[in-house]
Amino acid sequence: MATSGQPAPREVRRASVALGVAVGVFGISFGVVATGTGLSVPMACAMSLLVFTGATQFAVIGVLAAGGSALAAIGSGLLLGARHIAYGLSLNRRMPPSIWKRLLAAQFLIDESTAMATAQDDPAHAESAFWWAGLSVFVCWNLGTLVGALFGDALGDPGALGLDAVFPAAFLALLAPLLRRPDGRAAAIAGAVIGLALVPFAPAGVPIVAAAAGVVAGLFFAGPDTPPPPPEELV
Repeated sequence: MATSGQPAPREVRRASVALGVAVGVFGISFGVVATGTGLSVPMACAMSLLVFTGATQFAVIGVLAAGGSALAAIGSGLLLGARHIAYGLSLNRRMPPSIWKRLLAAQFLIDESTAMATAQDDPAHAESAFWWAGLSVFVCWNLGTLVGALFGDALGDPGALGLDAVFPAAFLALLAPLLRRPDGRAAAIAGAVIGLALVPFAPAGVPIVAAAAGVVAGLFFAGPDTPPPPPEELV
């Protein structure tokens, strides 16, 4: 995991690996659901390798399971994936200038790697934290998908086992330190209000993407005296 930046603190590396394992458990749930809706084991694994974003993958599977067309499934996935544009912009100055490294980094531009990188107080650690989180989640997510796809019948209902709650819980734990900042709290509250208001009538996926507008509220509370939380608070 060599990078041009300084090595991430030990606490960040440990948190990245722990987060990867937690997401990997949730990947088992995806493998079970994917094969349960008719995908073959190779298809489920290829989706995790190439798409590699849990929300989009579950959205596509959900549309197909409901009898939707492939075009509708792709549209739903693209809608949820639109948030990655904002992720890329937020990390623009934290990633290496090399176009080849940036193209590779695009594959690992996910919620967890973005949150881990942007939470670094020292910009020199951000790139290293990004790779630690991105690669840890990538490996564990794909291993989890393989296990779930191969042994889904033996594992039973992922919801009954509580696998569907592992990923949201892990991501909330990652974001918790950001709620100690006034801009983070404002963005979280505004995003929650927007998402909940749209859930009753908006198509699936739209409330999640629209909730990103909550960052506008956070901008009113941001300032030079509001530093990001130290890395040890991510553990």
